[in-house]
Amino acid sequence: MGVMDGLWRWLGVEREEVREEIIELPAYSEEGQRGPTNVVSIHSNKTFKVVVCEPESFDEVQVLADHLKSRKQLILNFDNTPPEVSQRIIDFISGTTYSLEGHSQQLGKNIFIFTPSNVEIAKDHRSLMRKHGFANPFGGER
Repeated sequence: MGVMDGLWRWLGVEREEVREEIIELPAYSEEGQRGPTNVVSIHSNKTFKVVVCEPESFDEVQVLADHLKSRKQLILNFDNTPPEVSQRIIDFISGTTYSLEGHSQQLGKNIFIFTPSNVEIAKDHRSLMRKHGFANPFGGER
């Protein structure tokens, strides 16, 4: 207690003492923690695999379907595949993709992508606008 405190008390004014209460939280330990945590990992140990293939015969279709069942993405290039064989492969893989609730998209004239249900195919809005003939609103060529 200092001189100023004595003066204030002599004048009849007392100051309230503010006491800080420190609450200690238990130490964090990964081993002993059982309850829910607020820590969320943004990194995943799962890696997504993409299988790129140029099938030559219908005999390869079961291996391709197994890749989809294993949650891998398929990119199929049919440039060097006979048209009747490529149509049969597309039909089979499309059915597999549908049954697994996956997605498919034609990327080029003879290139297709098939994905499992955990992968979404996002479409580029600019290419959709060009495909449907929408003009550039600012004029000129792009």
